Amino acid sequence: MDKAKELELKKIATEIRKSIIIQTAEAGSGHPGGSLSGVEILTYLYFVEMNIDPKNPKDPNRDRFVLSKGHASPLLYAVLAEKGFISKEELKGFRQIYSNLQGHPDMKKVPGVEMSTGSLGQGLSVANGMALAGKLDEKNYRVYVLLGDGEIQEGQIWEAAMTAAHYKLDNLTAFLDHNGLQIDGKITEVMSPEPVDEKFRAFGWHVIKIDGHDFNQIEKAVNEAKTIKGKPTIIIAETVKGKGVSFMENEVGWHGTAPNKEQAQKALEELQKQYEALEVQG
Repeated sequence: MDKAKELELKKIATEIRKSIIIQTAEAGSGHPGGSLSGVEILTYLYFVEMNIDPKNPKDPNRDRFVLSKGHASPLLYAVLAEKGFISKEELKGFRQIYSNLQGHPDMKKVPGVEMSTGSLGQGLSVANGMALAGKLDEKNYRVYVLLGDGEIQEGQIWEAAMTAAHYKLDNLTAFLDHNGLQIDGKITEVMSPEPVDEKFRAFGWHVIKIDGHDFNQIEKAVNEAKTIKGKPTIIIAETVKGKGVSFMENEVGWHGTAPNKEQAQKALEELQKQYEALEVQG
């Protein structure tokens, strides 16, 4: 990836992080930690990789993205607004009773949302169905899904993993947001799914491990996944919960706690400084 493109993506990612903070602070609720950790992954998919058109969100040939960890909706909404599927004005209504932007995404109310998610463990099964449909319909679209590492404690994930391998869904790529934390603490202490890479290999998947905040590594992994034939791919992305906001990083308490006014202001000041530093580079 050339430096100019990488810089552009970093700027977009910083704007998305600001939006996550604003949404959750305005609502007084939500899940900032795991939204911030997945920013680079969705930024790359939506602004580089996926064949999608905000003016034609139901295009039958579009690529699909499923946010299996549906509580990270502030991330998805921020990306959809930045891409033009919804207006940035709508983000002010996050989690408000009058708004379409619920705490978990609703496919019937929000353009660009492919599946209503929030019950953890279900997203990979849905992505399987989309990928299998693509095979049966002889379509060339690809399906992407973002999983949480606490989420993969769910048994349905492993049924879906077995199914994807059985049907040789090589048009399916899963990302694992591997930040190591869930609502009750470290994933290894709550119910360890490790070693995740060996488990997915045993289930018949192609496995790639990357730094989930490095756009070059994300690009390389996505391109590698497209070359794999006869099996699905999982990209295990090592990430930092709360990434980009110093007092939120690697702090489990920010899993499902919104920043107050003062905390939000501090976070936004940090992110603005990061954006300004990127501007200097450009």
